[in-house]
Formats: sequence, structure tokens, C-alpha cells
Amino acid sequence: MTTQELATAFAALCKAGQFEEAGKQHWSDDIVSCEPMTGDMARLQGRAAVDAKGAWWYANHEIHSVKTEGPYVHGDQFILRFQMDVTPKGGARMQMDEMGVYSVAGGKIVEERFFFGG
Repeated sequence: MTTQELATAFAALCKAGQFEEAGKQHWSDDIVSCEPMTGDMARLQGRAAVDAKGAWWYANHEIHSVKTEGPYVHGDQFILRFQMDVTPKGGARMQMDEMGVYSVAGGKIVEERFFFGG
């Protein structure tokens, strides 16, 4: 699978709201996930750790809507933009704008790195 093919398939699942399935199908077993924060979830490695981060997200946020744009492909990387309307449990509803940069090797996503808008 080429990077373009993988990016298109991954983006289609995300656009359909199937984020867990997108990861299940396209992450490498040694996926690295980097978030722009400090703490335990700033850098995670391995499918189990990244799956646990997703489970934490869903357990701690009410997701009202997600819009996904892209993919934008360059070489062995692609970008997706996520615009989210969420309410953290115990917090105020907020709009998030995030870019995910995905690196591909061996037909799988080996790294995802997120950047938040201001």
C-alpha cells in the first residue's frame, strides 16, 4: 500500500467517525504518538498504549462533532486536520483545531504527531 493509498483509506475512516477502526487497520504495532503537552501521554509507544490514550479520551470527553480534512500527502508522510466540538467532563464546551502529521513505513503508520491551533 502506498502512502497515498494508506492516507486516503485512513482519512475515509476518520471522516466516517471510525477513529478506532482507522488505528486498528493502519497503525504499526510499534506506533509512536506524540501530543503537544507534558506528562504521561506526551509520548506513547506501542498499540496498547495508544489504544489506552484513545479510551481515556472517549471516557473523559463528550464529543459533539468532528470534521476531518485531508489527507495532504508528501513523500512518506501525510497530514489530516481535525476540527472538534467537545466538552471535557467537568469542563466547558470548546472548539479544537488540530493537525495530525502521520509518518508511514512498511505500509503502516509508524508515528502520529499532533499540533494544536491557537
